Order: sequence, then C-alpha cells, then structure tokens
Amino acid sequence: MHIASVLVRNTALLNPSIRPSSQTVRNVTKIASYCKPAGNRFLNGHNLYGTRNARICSYNQGYASVKKVQNVRHYSKKANQEEEETADIKDDPPLFSSQLPATVAVPEVWPQVPVIAINRNPVFPRFIKLIEISNPALIDLIRRKVKLNQPYVGIFLRKKEDEKSDVVSSLDDLHDVGVFAQIHEMQDMDYKLRLVVMAHRRIKITGQFIEDEIETGPAEMKLKFPVFNVEFNVTREESDAERRRRKYRNTRRQRNDTDAEQEKEVQDTKDAKKPPPDQLMMVKVENMMHEKFQQNEEVKALTQEIIKTIRDIINMNPLYRESLHHMLAQGQRVVDDPVYLADLGAALTAAEPKDLQPVLEEMDIPKRLLLSLSLLKKEYELSKLQQKIGKEVEEKVKQQHRKYILHEQLKVIKKELGLEKDDKDAIGEKFRERLADKVVPPAVQTVIDEELNKLNFLESHSSEFNVTRCYLDWLTSLPWGVSSEENLKLEDAQVILHEDHYGMEDIKTRILEFIAVSQLKGSTQGKILCFHGPPGVGKTSIARSIARALNRKYFRFSVGGMTDVAEIKGHRRTYVGAMPGKLVQCLKKTNTENPLVLIDEVDKISKGVHGDPSSALLELLDPEQNSNFLDHYLDVPVDLSRVLFICTANVLDLIPEPLRDRMELIEMSGYVAEEKLAIAQQYLIPTARKNCGLTEEQINITPEALHTLIKSYCRESGVRNLQKHIEKIARKVAYKLVKKETSSLSVTDENLSELVGKPTFKHDRMYDVTPPGVVMGLAWTAMGGSTLYIETAVRNTMQGEKQSGSLELTGHLGDVMKESARIALTVARNYLKDRQPTNDFLNTSHLHLHVPEGATPKDGPSAGVTIATALLSLALQRPANTLAMTGELTLTGRVLPVGGIKEKIIAAKRVGVTCVILPEDNRRDFDDLPSFIREGIDVHFVSVYDDVFKIVFDGKV
Repeated sequence: MHIASVLVRNTALLNPSIRPSSQTVRNVTKIASYCKPAGNRFLNGHNLYGTRNARICSYNQGYASVKKVQNVRHYSKKANQEEEETADIKDDPPLFSSQLPATVAVPEVWPQVPVIAINRNPVFPRFIKLIEISNPALIDLIRRKVKLNQPYVGIFLRKKEDEKSDVVSSLDDLHDVGVFAQIHEMQDMDYKLRLVVMAHRRIKITGQFIEDEIETGPAEMKLKFPVFNVEFNVTREESDAERRRRKYRNTRRQRNDTDAEQEKEVQDTKDAKKPPPDQLMMVKVENMMHEKFQQNEEVKALTQEIIKTIRDIINMNPLYRESLHHMLAQGQRVVDDPVYLADLGAALTAAEPKDLQPVLEEMDIPKRLLLSLSLLKKEYELSKLQQKIGKEVEEKVKQQHRKYILHEQLKVIKKELGLEKDDKDAIGEKFRERLADKVVPPAVQTVIDEELNKLNFLESHSSEFNVTRCYLDWLTSLPWGVSSEENLKLEDAQVILHEDHYGMEDIKTRILEFIAVSQLKGSTQGKILCFHGPPGVGKTSIARSIARALNRKYFRFSVGGMTDVAEIKGHRRTYVGAMPGKLVQCLKKTNTENPLVLIDEVDKISKGVHGDPSSALLELLDPEQNSNFLDHYLDVPVDLSRVLFICTANVLDLIPEPLRDRMELIEMSGYVAEEKLAIAQQYLIPTARKNCGLTEEQINITPEALHTLIKSYCRESGVRNLQKHIEKIARKVAYKLVKKETSSLSVTDENLSELVGKPTFKHDRMYDVTPPGVVMGLAWTAMGGSTLYIETAVRNTMQGEKQSGSLELTGHLGDVMKESARIALTVARNYLKDRQPTNDFLNTSHLHLHVPEGATPKDGPSAGVTIATALLSLALQRPANTLAMTGELTLTGRVLPVGGIKEKIIAAKRVGVTCVILPEDNRRDFDDLPSFIREGIDVHFVSVYDDVFKIVFDGKV
C-alpha cells in the first residue's frame, strides 16, 4: 500500500488537475504488489568519469546513490486537507531545492525537454550519469522545471568535441538522437548545478521549441505508465488549491505595489535571466522505438558472443569482475534482454563518440548487437595488448631484480672467500652517493653509467683504470642541478653596493636592473658584462661586491697573457695529466650552477702555437651557445646559461670584434680629486689601518694631507697608487709605534714628505703661459685623461736647400696621429690664405711638430684641432689664450666628436685649466657628467674651425 500511495501522490504532483478515481487507485495498488523495488538501477561509470578503470570502480557507488534517492519520501498528507493547502501557501518551499520528489514511474510521452549537450560518451538507456551545468540560462530553466515537478531533460551528443559550453546555438550542432533522462538528484551550488540523471529511452529531435509558457508546462499531454498499465489524459485545469494559491499571491503582490522602484528592479532581474535568443534551450522530441525482432538463431548467437567477449575482458582485467557480477546479479537475466545487452556492451568500452553514437541511433536490434560486439572486440584486443605490455614489463623487472640479487650474493661470497682484490665496489658506491641529491641530465647519466660499467671490468693497476676513475671523479663532482639561493631584494643589494664602493652609479643601476628583471621573471639567466676603464678604478673589486649582493659564489681567473686554448676548453683525455678547463674547475670549486665568474684582463689575451684563447671565449661568452658548453675533457654538454660572467678590460680596441659583440659594455671612468678624497676617507684609510693593526687614535690623516697626496703624488685616474701611498704612511706610523718613537701621529702637509718622499709632480702644467706655436690639448690614455702639449717650431734650413715647405713629426706618434697632423697642416694653410693671402709662412717654412714625452706611444683621432691651432699660432706669432681643446678636423674644416670627455675634463681641472673647447656633438656627453665635475669649467662647443680660431685668438687675425 505504501507504493500505491506514493504512485498516486507523485502522479498528482505531476499535474494538480489530475484526480484519479478510487478504481484507479485500487488497480495501481494491485499492480504495485507485484513490482520489484525501484533500486535495480546502476551507475554508468563510463559516462561519469570518462576512463575505463575509474568508471568500473564507480558502479556500486552510483547504485547506492540512486537507491537512496529513489527511496526518499518528500511529501505526506496531514489530517486536515485545508490546513495543508494553507500551509503550502504561507510556507512555500525554497525555489531551488535539491530535494526532488521521488517519481516512481516516468511518463512514456513527454513532447518537449530542456537540452543538455555533452562532448563525449553518450548516455545509454537505463544508465546513470553525473552532469555539471554552469550556463546561467540553462541553470535557471532546470530550476524552474524541477519546481514544476518536471525533472526531465534530453541529453544529446555534440558534433564538435572541442566545445565547452553547456548549450548550443542551433540544432545542426547536435546529433538528432539522444536519451530522455530523469533528474534523480540535484545539488545547487549557485554558480553551477550538479545533476544525477538516469536515462530511460531513446528520443529524437523534431524541432526547436518556442518557449512561450515554459513555466506552465504543456497545455495538453498524455501520460502513460506501461509498467502499471495506467494511462491518464492530462488537461491543464485550475484546481481549487491553485485558485486559493493564486488569490493569496495576488493579495501579497498588491501589498507590495507601493514600491514601484523595487518592482522595476525585480523585472530587470527577470529580464536578465532570460536566455539569449541565439541559444537552443528546449526542443521538441519524439520517442524512438526499436524495430520488432525475433529471438532467432542470429540474435542468440550475437548475445552469446557478446557475453563471451565480456567474460574474456573480465578475465583480462579483474577490475571489471566485481562490478559486472553485481550488475548481472540483479533482478533480471541480461541474456534474455538483447536490447539492454547491446547498450551494456557499448557502455563498457572506451570507444570514441563517433563509434558510440551509431549504437545509440541504430533501431535494428541485430545490427545494434553487431555494432556493440565490434566495439567489445576492439576493447578485447586492447586488453590483450595491455596484458602483453604488462607481462613484458613485469618480466623485465623480474630479470633486473634477479640479476641484482645474484650480484649481491656474488659480492658477499667474494668477500667471504677473500677473492676481492680491489675496492672497485666502494669506488662505484662513492660515485653513486655523490649523484644521489643531484639532477643529472639523461645524456650525462648515460655516460656515467657506461664508465661505471667499464670501471668494473678494468684491472686496478692499469693506467686505463686511473684515467676512468679521474674522469668519473670530475663527472660526479660537478653540481648537476645544484644552485645557490639568490637574494633578489633590491634594498639589500643596494645597501651592499653602497657599502663597498663610492660612486659608480651606472654600474650599480645596471646590477639593480638585473635583479629587478630576475625577480619579475622568477628565474635568473646569466649575462655577460664587460667593465672597461683605466687601472685602479675598481673593476675587479666591484665584481666581488656584485656576487655578495646577489648571494652568488665568486670565482675569478685572469686570461692576461694566456696562449693555450686548453686553459678554457680543457685537454683531451688522451694526454697525460689532462684536466678540464677553467669553467669546469669553477663549477667544481663553487659547487653551484649559478656562480659569478670574473674573467680578468680580457683585452690582454694572447695567441700562441696551441690555439687562440680569444676564439675559445666566443662559445663561452655567447648567451645563445653556452647552455651546451662542451669541454674537451668532459666531452658532455655543460649548462653555463645561469652563470653571470663579468669581464674587465682597459682598452676595448684590443678586444676582437666578435668577442666584443657578445658582451654588454659598461664604461668605468676615472675619479676626480673630490671622489678620490671621499674614497680615501671611507675605504682606503680604514682598510690600511686595519691591515697594519692601527687604531684611529694612533694614526690620523688630515684632509689637507690627503688633498696634497692626491695632487702632488697620485694624479692617475684610479686610486691604486693612492692606496699604496696610504699603506706606506700606515707602515711608517707602525714602525714608529713599535720603536716607541711616538704614541700617535697626525699626518699633515708639513710631515707628509717625510713619510712618502718628495712630490712627484712639482708643477701643474709645463707652461704657465704658452708661447706662440704651443697649444694645450686633451688626450685619453689607458691610465685615464691627461693634458698633452703640441709644440711647433721652424727648422733652420741649410744653404742651398729648397725653400718649399716641409713637416717633421716627433714624439712617438702613431699612424692615426700622423694623418691628423697632415690634415691639420692643410686646413691651417687654407685658413691662413683666406685670412692673410700674403702670408705664405706655412707653405715655405720647414716646420717641426713635437709632442713631449716622446718615449710614450701616442695615437688617437682627437688632436687635429690642437695641431692646426698650434700651426696658426706659429704662423701668426701670436700666443693662444690659456685653454685646452680636443677634437678632430676634416679637410673642409669641420670639427668631429671624440671620446673620453669625462677623463679629459678631469685632466683639465687637475692642471687648473678653466676654459675648454669641445666639439658640438659632445655636448650631450658633457651634460651627462656629475655637477661637481662641471663646476668651474667654461666650455665652448664648436662645429667648424672658424669658431675655434675666434675663441683662441679673440677673433683677431
């Protein structure tokens, strides 16, 4: 009787207008007494998870879930029918509840259903599937259908598998044949719905449904329950309970009409929930009935073959056994139902959707059985192949395990008998322990394994054994996959760089940029930086500070004078005493893959009979190639892409062009007197005091003494010579303290010469006032900037010598400077002829041009303006104003830009020159200089030589 009451009540819930008679109730009660429980459903794991093994394990869980949902009772009548209906009006259930009425029977005809599109694994009748819906419009439609006690959907396979949406835009995107499914359980998570649906029958799409009255349901339909032999004609009529509900809702709505604005917002919300017109939400469907068939010999043979194939698959894969045994042990024999057996066979396979959809569409049962059997045969062949592969792998593992056990037994027997002559196993174990915590590349691991096997077969006293052991020692000592943790905090790096060095803002900014980029990328890639500048400006020491700021290991090697390419690329293992190159030694010493490597004096590398080391550096310093650096000794690729390379050089012209192209060049200029004073006070003096064991009370060097030391003893661009003099002073003071001649000493201008000797530079410059024919120029050298005088004079001629003019050059000038002198003579002759046509001094005189300090080589394209001015000063017999100049001339008199502006300005300030002539194109270089360097300098920018002449001679010819 309980089943009958549930049937009657749920039938009424489908449409409140249905009023079954007492005779109908008695008939249903009688039929229900013969019915079996509705829990004979089982979960289609193939459609639930998509993979064969996972789907088989989920059958029992689905069965329990469906049985639980179907046995829930959700509605019951109270004693007073009127009170129940009033309670339904006042306390309406939630709009979207996950509790569904447990419908015992499903109507046979349902003409329109919501569409759920799936990508893979079509659902077969009498199988369950878990579906998640995220489309808002479809979610709203399902909720409304469930509220109207119409928990039915149509599930169709999408033609395009790559689409991810829950709905489609047109009927062309779906296969026509699908299944009619009932929602057994619904979990509402606001942003998506999770549905457990059971497919009941095949249906076919006949057209798109125009949603005029979705919430009211179909106006007229026929509900059939064939299992109970019951049929109802359903007509949509308003019952008394509905009329009371409608009256109550109208009254409540009238009460809220005063708030027009709120009603407008509700209407807008409803409009927003309406699905867009380009989405297919509901379709008209019709049931598809399979063709009548007879249990002839063909059908029986097909069913028996399907069952046999399923049993073979079960024997191949035991995962199927328990679940299929549970399904086949239910209330009916599967053999007696070929329709269900065909669907079961197709559902068990992991076939493609294009192969499963024809099974769903086929209405001829023998053909459907044949299609299902072909899919099962493919699955059986796949299971056989899987079993074969599994056996091969298992056999291989057994052989390896057996070999390992025999080796271990042999090792123990040899040790017990004393037959072990060498300690090869201990050596091999030591090498394997080194690689335990490292990530060795496969190519390198293969070489190591081959060498270890080779080591076991060699005699310990042979030379080949020692070579192999040394080779393995190097291979296993390298830090494969080991990196030091980097410090990518800009604040910490900035503090460290400022603590160690004064100034160098360009270099510090470049390092901070490198850290910032590494922090954003999440990984660091090595760069190749080249610091070039005069000696003693801190090129080598800044590299150590960068390593400390980045928390990288530091390694330095100098290539100055290197002539053997094996120092970089390593020796071949065939040579006696062969070793890897410097980079492999660096990785072994630092034990990290990301050290900071300083290649010092890269401009002084040499070429010898053993190759060109500068060419070997091309692969090492190329960011595109050093990820697979090949050392001659190791003969395996080594990744150097994470190494930060820093090179140092004094002169860029000595570095080969291909090598220079692979590096990022950063110039480090010399220091002015103010910078040297700050460096000495902050770094040099404390370091010298600490190295000599002195305290601040025992030695005090006054700023005046430091200024004199810088001006009269240490005029070079760097501070290395200044450091030597300060250390010399510290040693003198320590000597006096030990001899107890004094307890403390203050170094001043008066006693400075007693400690460091006589001043090296007595005068600021050679000429206080330059005579005619002498002009001060500015030059850049490897030691920094310096002043350079150009001297010209007339050479007396011998009697009888021709009076045509000539030019003699002295001072160890290079080819470039000799060409500049000839060009300057031509420009000066033409300029003098234009201004004084009668003056032929430069054409007829024998001129001698000399640059002092003749033993020092001098070459460079920056003395043309100075030479031309000296020649004109000699021809006019007029001294030039007190100034210095630099620039190169063309034959037409244009002034070309030059380099080294900072060093040249520093040299001019050092000798007390306040007026400087620079080319117009170097204005930008001068503006980039710090303000304390530009202070006190009057700079004139010129573009043609006429501007130079006017400045030097005040415009007078």
